[in-house]
Amino acid sequence: MDTDRGRRVFHRLGPSGSSDNGSMKQQKVCYHWRQGKCNRNPCFFLHHELPAVANGTSKRAHQGFGVDDNRGGGIRRSGNYYFNNTPGRVQSLLGSSGSAGNRTFKKIEKLCNHWVQGNCRYGDNCKYLHQWSTGDCFSLLTPLEGHQQVVTGITLPSGSDKLYTGSQDETVRVWDCQSGQVVGVLNLGGAVGCMLSEGPWLFVGLTNLVKAWNIETSLDLSLNGPVGQVYSLVVGNDLLFAGVQEGTILAWKFNVATNSFEPAASLKGHTLAVVTLVVGANRVYSGSMDHSIKVWDLETLCCLQTLTEHIDVVMSLLCWDQFLLSASLDKTVKVWAATENGNLEVTFTHNEEHGLLTLFGMHDSEAKPVLLCSSNDNSIRAYDLPTFSERGKIFSKKEVRSIQVGPGGLFFTGDGSGQVTVWKWSAETTPA
Repeated sequence: MDTDRGRRVFHRLGPSGSSDNGSMKQQKVCYHWRQGKCNRNPCFFLHHELPAVANGTSKRAHQGFGVDDNRGGGIRRSGNYYFNNTPGRVQSLLGSSGSAGNRTFKKIEKLCNHWVQGNCRYGDNCKYLHQWSTGDCFSLLTPLEGHQQVVTGITLPSGSDKLYTGSQDETVRVWDCQSGQVVGVLNLGGAVGCMLSEGPWLFVGLTNLVKAWNIETSLDLSLNGPVGQVYSLVVGNDLLFAGVQEGTILAWKFNVATNSFEPAASLKGHTLAVVTLVVGANRVYSGSMDHSIKVWDLETLCCLQTLTEHIDVVMSLLCWDQFLLSASLDKTVKVWAATENGNLEVTFTHNEEHGLLTLFGMHDSEAKPVLLCSSNDNSIRAYDLPTFSERGKIFSKKEVRSIQVGPGGLFFTGDGSGQVTVWKWSAETTPA
């Protein structure tokens, strides 16, 4: 440091810029040059990257092309893992790299809105992503377009070659799995809140109603009783459960003699809408807008426990192995395990930067358990279980509300724009 008339002057590190201006160059890379549009001549900033430092990594004055975010920790457990979705190795958390001239930079992990609209003028030099996913664990096969509003349900009935998708645009679309073409559109006259397939039955949650279709016999039934929108459906112990807007959980049982579903029970306890249901370990778990999770005995249908650790809406529940996973708008995924007395307690909390909407568990191409977490930043993150190491990320036009697994490594996502997307797990090669 020198002094100049009483003012402190700090020497800049590194060599002077080499150009016609020589020593007049400041040791800072020109922002406009980086964008390919500097029109100053002469320019008092560098029109080249700073030289490599001693450790061999590139020193960049502009740090906006990626922030390291290593998410580690998690639950560790040996054994065979399985999922009930009714309802160490990280490729790169930053996604792909871009290049401009002889320099290479990591892109900001955000989808380029101009590229989505088809008018980005920066091309490969854009600092935002021009791709729908990061990581090499999955690839986009094709979009299925037709819905006009958010997709709230996706189901692929067992043994069927048809994919069914439901939306708040009041329709259910039927897609041929071979051609990817729409082969039928059902106009229901009300917004679809959720969908479920069980055996030959296709269930659709509507306002004040649950529709039931037998896709083998074409039997069409209407299950009355709900008050308000039906947000969630699940089957357990030969009962169909529906989470309803008013906060109740209704149950029906199929009567073979009358070939109809008859009311069986009404589970009350939540004070606001029940938006997610899952069955596991002889229990029914319900998540609500009242921020709570309730545990119900599947035999007696009595409430055994109320979990109140979340501080916002519980959007999604998932049973994995002997654990219950819950996702909330409070930006956390909580992992619950049973104690010696049988009650559930939080054993691990995974934090995200955005509110969570949907959890879905599946296995990758190597049969490893993977958790997909949809957030309200229009992305899905894929995590290895049980470590919660990030595998990759999927981007969409709007938030993803529905995820469903298919055969042969396929899975489907439905977003707020009405688009359904078909994805496939990539086969990973293990070094010899």
